[in-house]
Amino acid sequence: MRHGSIPGASGRVRPLTLLGDPVLHTACEEVTDFGPELARLIEDMFATMYAAQGVGLAANQIGVAKRVFVYDCPDDEDVRHLGHVVNPRLVEADGVTVRGPEGCLSLPGLEAGTPRFDHAVVEGVDLRGEPVKVHGTGWFARCLQHECDHLEGGVYTDRVTGWRRRRVLRAAARASWNA
Repeated sequence: MRHGSIPGASGRVRPLTLLGDPVLHTACEEVTDFGPELARLIEDMFATMYAAQGVGLAANQIGVAKRVFVYDCPDDEDVRHLGHVVNPRLVEADGVTVRGPEGCLSLPGLEAGTPRFDHAVVEGVDLRGEPVKVHGTGWFARCLQHECDHLEGGVYTDRVTGWRRRRVLRAAARASWNA
């Protein structure tokens, strides 16, 4: 990705990995090669996220088991946050726990009330290996936690309990994409 270019503009839209695919349920590997292949992956991830009308996307959601995610997500004040994190670590998740609607590009058309903290901090590096630290509140904090969960092999349904969990998993089993 060239500095100053529109993220994803030169990327290729890749097929999304859907719930049940083993790559979504396995912790991703650290990125060690910071060359053109990583830059291409990030471009493709932005293109795929925008095509699917998402606000975040982890690499394993396009079948790549690497620790990378991209985001273009507002917070609760409608401030837009745009970027990517390579080898992210969720270093803070605190504040009030809020149960809010959460969906996922790997479970198209479904959502469930999912508890998340309203503040999160993620540390990692960018595509050149330079350190980055991302602070999120509200909706953006939810996004950061959601994408970090993906890279650990989790999906939001793992955090949902009771009737909400039963309802969303039944809907996933009946979904046309789960044929």
